[in-house]
Amino acid sequence: MPGRRDGIETQYFEMFGNRGIYHKGWTAVTKHRTPWVATGDMTPLDDDVWELYDTNADWTQTRDLARDQPDRLHVMQRLFLLEAAKYGVFPLDDRSFERFNAELAGRPTLIHGTSQKLFPGMGRLTENTVLNLKNKSHSITAEIRIPEEGADGVVVAQGGAFAGWSLYLNDGRLTYCYNLLGLDRAKIRSGQTLPAGSHQVRMEFSYDGGGLGRGGDVALFINGEQDGGGRLKATIPMIFSADETCDLGADTASPVSDDYTPDSSRFTGSIAWVQLDIGPDDHDHLITAADQWRVAMARQ
Repeated sequence: MPGRRDGIETQYFEMFGNRGIYHKGWTAVTKHRTPWVATGDMTPLDDDVWELYDTNADWTQTRDLARDQPDRLHVMQRLFLLEAAKYGVFPLDDRSFERFNAELAGRPTLIHGTSQKLFPGMGRLTENTVLNLKNKSHSITAEIRIPEEGADGVVVAQGGAFAGWSLYLNDGRLTYCYNLLGLDRAKIRSGQTLPAGSHQVRMEFSYDGGGLGRGGDVALFINGEQDGGGRLKATIPMIFSADETCDLGADTASPVSDDYTPDSSRFTGSIAWVQLDIGPDDHDHLITAADQWRVAMARQ
């Protein structure tokens, strides 16, 4: 993050508590933590050890002058504080993976409430623009139409090859795949092949509770009648991906499931809508037209 001071270029950075400042050929830096290490105790920010380099004479930064020139190091540290305060860096938040989950971090979210409805044409939706289904019971419901020749492909998917979930048809059977960090792909399939016509398909997940990333039971419903079930032994607690997204009618980028490729993931039927819901199970296991009307009127 660059800034300017007294007409001379000054640059500073802060990432995961690691901090640094460049000013008039001098550089002061401190390593606070390794960003991708999630466990182990961390040094308090005030106890981090700073290094000092004269990049005019030592551009490779191999000679640490912090002990030889403590006064200059103090000036550089003070300059970092001034620049960081000026550009709104403080307070430094020492949490890491917890910050990926807006609910745990206390960060405002774009999506509020317990229900979100998606429509065809929506795609490449980042996690911050989709209802957060992690660490809680939820359901995914879709109104779809199957042509006479049958249909396959993704109805809705979120994430990618290294974490995510997908609701799709495989050989005409409703399938839910949960990808746990690319290490395990749990798949639950319906018993029947969906015939031609309009159908409401639904996945219900009953979360075990008792902490983050726990497992739960999955049930599949076709037109309100259960037709398949299984169990997830664990789930993703924080984030599926920094760049994979939620898509309707296809699974873009890398695929959640190995049952299809990005090219073959396109749904060959048609989708009227997809609804994501959080909270206790709907005991009817069906979203009726009256339910949809009540939701629409509540949002006027």
